[in-house]
Amino acid sequence: MKVLIKQAAIICPSSPFNGQVKDILIQDGIIVSIENIISANDSLLIEQKGLQVSLGWVDSFAHFCDPGMEYKETLETGAAAAAAGGFTDVMIIPNTKPVIDTKSPIEYIVQKAKGLSVNIHPIAAITKNTEGKELAEMYDMHESGALAFGDGTASIQNAGLLLKALQYVKSFDGTVIQVPDDRTAGAHGLMNEGIISTQLGIPGRPAIAEELMVARDIMLSKYTESKLHFTGVSTEKSLEYIQRAKVNGALISCSTTPYHLYFTDDDLQDYDTNLKVNPPLRTKADREALRKAVAAGIIDCIASHHQPQNTDNKICEFENAGYGMIGLETVFSVVMSTGCTVERFVEMQTINNRNIFGLPLPSLSQGAKACLTLFNSNEPWVLEENKIVSKSKNSPFIGKAFKGKVIGIINGDKIVLNS
Repeated sequence: MKVLIKQAAIICPSSPFNGQVKDILIQDGIIVSIENIISANDSLLIEQKGLQVSLGWVDSFAHFCDPGMEYKETLETGAAAAAAGGFTDVMIIPNTKPVIDTKSPIEYIVQKAKGLSVNIHPIAAITKNTEGKELAEMYDMHESGALAFGDGTASIQNAGLLLKALQYVKSFDGTVIQVPDDRTAGAHGLMNEGIISTQLGIPGRPAIAEELMVARDIMLSKYTESKLHFTGVSTEKSLEYIQRAKVNGALISCSTTPYHLYFTDDDLQDYDTNLKVNPPLRTKADREALRKAVAAGIIDCIASHHQPQNTDNKICEFENAGYGMIGLETVFSVVMSTGCTVERFVEMQTINNRNIFGLPLPSLSQGAKACLTLFNSNEPWVLEENKIVSKSKNSPFIGKAFKGKVIGIINGDKIVLNS
């Protein structure tokens, strides 16, 4: 099959065509020509005013709930949501039933994901059943296809265990992922501790619960000289610690979520359970610090923290609601609305993510396998619930207007275009 992309602005720092407007011809999943003008009458034509193209985007933290919770999401629906959001590669967390803590579920995911439009990379649990008590068989899971290691939404509280895990992954140059959250500080908190939590009468979780964990884990990473990635970073002080560690040569990287760049704890005034997330939404000052850190390169990439919940887990009292929101389909649009440039976004989601987790960098050049995301950073649109591809619909962005829309992806011979 031939695909002709007409007059697309190429945004790809690693390509000699970066910043140029070109026609791109793809045949059977291979880029066969990049020229000023290409004619191919028998091709699927992709043409739109303002069309832009980059290497395929990577998301480093999403929950596809498969196996065991397929009523929330499956590998198939998760992959479809990822493709709709412009992602050719997604790393999925291990908090399934059973937990991804042995090579068998790794192999299940790798096999079941074959043939999907999106490349799915399992994150394997560090501890058995993500209970934080005993190390899992990490090397076996690495050999079976695990891309990185972490207990997903269950932060590792035991410093000794995390120390061993950081030492263990050095044997194959692996990366540990940690959601920084010290559960002994504000253990019963449901939102950010502050003026708003006091006014609403909701138990608060202090920023120091995150910052203690960041400070501790930086020290462990320095001690082991091992790679550690913080995901869901949400406070100004955490960013200060991370920036200082980077300057001092620590092998630290970090990501934040689109919703931490967009919302604050002020937005919880209506008790919207879709905004019940962990780490919680922070203050306006924290949000501003996050946005500046994205622009300055302190934050390496954006992680969707796509966490589907069924209706019963969200249409209920705030204290009983499950944590998380879906987000793969809106990452680009939300981040664009926070002041991030399209060039910075592409750098984070194509180059930085791959460098951090050891994924090969595709090439946007003649003869290379097509791994492309198509988008328009100026196109306005509104998120409608009936257009959501994910199996779950727990998004606080429904009904919100955005500027910046994903057109689709081309991943080898697999083509997904949004309607």
